[in-house]
Amino acid sequence: MIELPDPLHEVVRNLEDRVARIEAQLELSPPARPAAPEGTDPSGPLQEQGALEQQIGQYWFSKLGILTLALGVAFLQTIPHVPPLLTAVLGYIISVGIIALAQRWYVSLRSIAGYLLGCGIVLLYFTTLRLSFFSDEPALLNRTIEALLLSGAAAAGLFFSTRHRSLPLVGLSLGLGYVTAFIADQAVPLFLAIVILSAIAVVYASRYRWQTLLALAAFFNVVTHLLWFLNSPILGRDIALAASPQVNVYFVLLAMSVIGAGCVWRRGNNKEGPAAVLTTLLNAGGGYMLFLFLTGTKFHEAFVLSHVLASVLLLGFGVLFWVRQGSVFSTFISVMLGYAALSVAIVSGSKTPDYFVWLSWQSILVVTTAVWFRSRFIIVANFLIYLALFIAYLVLAGTISAVSLNFGVVALLSARILNMRKDRLALKTELMRNAYLGSAFFIFPYALYHSLPPGLVSLSWLVIALFYYLMARLLRNAKYRWMALLTLALTILHVLAVDMTSVEPVFRVVSFLALGIVLLAVSVVYARKKRRVDDLPETETAHPG
Repeated sequence: MIELPDPLHEVVRNLEDRVARIEAQLELSPPARPAAPEGTDPSGPLQEQGALEQQIGQYWFSKLGILTLALGVAFLQTIPHVPPLLTAVLGYIISVGIIALAQRWYVSLRSIAGYLLGCGIVLLYFTTLRLSFFSDEPALLNRTIEALLLSGAAAAGLFFSTRHRSLPLVGLSLGLGYVTAFIADQAVPLFLAIVILSAIAVVYASRYRWQTLLALAAFFNVVTHLLWFLNSPILGRDIALAASPQVNVYFVLLAMSVIGAGCVWRRGNNKEGPAAVLTTLLNAGGGYMLFLFLTGTKFHEAFVLSHVLASVLLLGFGVLFWVRQGSVFSTFISVMLGYAALSVAIVSGSKTPDYFVWLSWQSILVVTTAVWFRSRFIIVANFLIYLALFIAYLVLAGTISAVSLNFGVVALLSARILNMRKDRLALKTELMRNAYLGSAFFIFPYALYHSLPPGLVSLSWLVIALFYYLMARLLRNAKYRWMALLTLALTILHVLAVDMTSVEPVFRVVSFLALGIVLLAVSVVYARKKRRVDDLPETETAHPG
């Protein structure tokens, strides 16, 4: 085997590293390695030992060495009885020297230079932070000037990270920016900084196609804002809930909008990957949970309007995810959170049991949009929420009234929407339609039983059965006939078990007469239908053409 000279070996290694990064950016699979000739063992013991030795010597020792160096410099700045300005000067000299060394080695020793640059950025920031913190006699007492210097250190880190197009280092520098905004300890500047840093993350994610950076920024947004709301406990304060300013809740929505825009208008491949789903989950899910926590505990002013605004924002992003990308999971997350925000506004702005009516009818809107989004997840989730609402109504309403009939009507309409637009859905909707019809079959008799006088229950059930027969005839749907048959059977049991002994004589007579007439009429209809079916083969035989 020909041994390459050391300089040439480094050039080849650098070229291989560059090609590997380009393949990673373009999401290309590495080329298959050629098969080894027969009778050879390309991974023999000696080669494995050499590779392990190289791995330990080049990579492991370099990382441990850089970590040890960083800790040594940090401990140097915490030595007691040393003037803070002197330790600051030493820290700046060492951190700038490390950054310069990393710049020099970035071509020849890239595997070491990246970690070394990160170490230099952190030490530069820590040295600046040390001017006001971690000392009994800080060199700088003005918090505003300290925040400006820290911003400069974070910006320097972002500059060098961008120069080498390093996603981890850009994320590190962005995180230092959030720490700076938090240390400034002023509400409105903190909120503005969160929005600005979100916009920076969107720019980098769009330019370099770093979707992961948006997820990181969304996480930082939620954590930073939450820590501020809890009275900044990491600054040594007791945990308490901030009571002002009210405008902070709208900055939460603004930051969500910035990150959401970056997700919707991302460049390159629009295929929805794990990073995109994680970003939406952290941004929309974490952001709205934070918004709900803020408005539900302290910031009650304009509560209903605030959640309507959040609903419009989340539903709007759901629509954009679907229209621009054909997204499945991001659309589902945004839309369901949007309807959750609308539900919160409805419950807050209505009285019991009125909000159950509005929430049940909201289910129709959810089903309609789910059909448009072709989302089986939204349909299934909406049905489970619909059932939970009905159960909550039964538990919380106290008395069952005619309000519960709304749930039956909603179930029938939902089933019809699914049946009419089943060609748009990416799933077999038969099960969900049957579930809604089954809900209606149970809800109508149950609601009428608890809402009407005992003498009218059987008659009302007969009306429901006749309605099902009419629907079956108009829609030519056998399911409604089965619902009518089962409702009639339920009515017969009620008449024989309850009306015969428990209702007034007048209602008893009316119930028996009405039930008998309906049963005879149904029997005649089925008999005529059977006769037509029996006569059909003879007709076809007589008129074969």
